[in-house]
Amino acid sequence: MKMQSNYPFMLIKLLTLHSLLALSAAQDFDFFYLVQQWPGSYCDTKQGCCYPSTGKPASDFGIHGLWPNRNDGSYPSNCDSSNPFDASKISDLTSHMQSEWPTLLCPSNNGLAFWGHEWDKHGTCSESVLNQHDYFATTLSLKNEINLLQALRSAGIQPNGQKYSLSSIKTAIKQASGYTPWVECNNDSSGNSQLYQIYLCVDSSASGFIECPVFPKGSCGSSIEFPSF
Repeated sequence: MKMQSNYPFMLIKLLTLHSLLALSAAQDFDFFYLVQQWPGSYCDTKQGCCYPSTGKPASDFGIHGLWPNRNDGSYPSNCDSSNPFDASKISDLTSHMQSEWPTLLCPSNNGLAFWGHEWDKHGTCSESVLNQHDYFATTLSLKNEINLLQALRSAGIQPNGQKYSLSSIKTAIKQASGYTPWVECNNDSSGNSQLYQIYLCVDSSASGFIECPVFPKGSCGSSIEFPSF
């Protein structure tokens, strides 16, 4: 009799555990990084760049990706090989993506390989909240919420090859957006440190910006170049 009276309680515990495990498996991340890159810094390197087949992109930050990440700094990747990138699912977004999410990879191409890589590596890990079309549409929408180049220009920081303090770049973006960015640098063809990518964090439902729970590893110098494009 005692075993029978405990059975419903044990069943509830098992079902709860199963639900938690299923939820964990379905959403194995805590937030997103929205990563945007400056094309001038991508191109001004020893390996250089190639303009997309649609022509030279605008002199503006372009999307690199929307990357699921965990609070401990780790991240999931390549989560669903059964759902590969399908260009037909984003046909209504293509023209917008060509302007906001341009590829600079060589040889010159139409961007599909770049977008496919981003979906297969990062997008598939967000399937609990975003299907393939929504992944790209949401990323485009998030980019348009905060104009990074305008934020920098409003603070007197121009893409003119001059050096600016890292702190002034971060302050300009935080004042315009309300959120603390992380800045990634690379080296130009002469070895000088330059502004390459800017990271902002997005909540786990991809519905809005948040303060970053953790920043990527790495650092820039205290003064970095902002090259023209």
